[in-house]
Amino acid sequence: MSGSLELMKITGYTDENFQQAFSGQPYTVMLNPENIKWQRGIEYNEQQAPNTSAPSQKYKSTPVEKLSFDITIDCTGVVDPDRTDMFKEINALESIIYTYNGTIHRPNFVKVQWGKNIVFKGVLKSMDTSFTLFKSDGSPLRAKLSLSFSEYISPQNVEELDKKESPDITHLVNVVEGNTLPQLCEKTWNDDSMYIQVAQYNDLNKFRNLKGGQKLIFPPIIQPI
Repeated sequence: MSGSLELMKITGYTDENFQQAFSGQPYTVMLNPENIKWQRGIEYNEQQAPNTSAPSQKYKSTPVEKLSFDITIDCTGVVDPDRTDMFKEINALESIIYTYNGTIHRPNFVKVQWGKNIVFKGVLKSMDTSFTLFKSDGSPLRAKLSLSFSEYISPQNVEELDKKESPDITHLVNVVEGNTLPQLCEKTWNDDSMYIQVAQYNDLNKFRNLKGGQKLIFPPIIQPI
């Protein structure tokens, strides 16, 4: 015997760690989306070294992911005879993903889940509603909602992901009188062994005698495996 159809659920949360669910039930879609667009990307800075014919791509950042899809709300009674009030449906969804929550001074955080494999935690970016079928009195019976969400990562998790002491992140370091390059490498990366690469990158000939007030760039350095 086959199992019942699993429908996508959209749940609101009042905390950025997605632990405290918004009051009320999650919104269960009436009809699952026909397709879902899950966007990922990587940004690069193109830098062309002297005497080269083409630029090289230096890693810059990995932007947040984006999720977008369309859902249909059908209040004709054919899909679900108990769900025939269009504005009740829309208001229920809006209260979870769109409406300003005075308790947290912003709209809710949102988790979109469909089965075990599609779980997206983010915030609403846009919500477009198109009414496509009407009663004779003009009341809408069917609507298509285009939803777009942007991934949300809490500041604590952003800091963890950035790994500020990592040698593959660019740092701008202010030199204090008396600093040495190995000392600054140790302070920045917990590793003083890469001072020669930093000296070369900043065109330092006498890197043992740094001047106070200098600004040095500690570039991303990929260590050999």
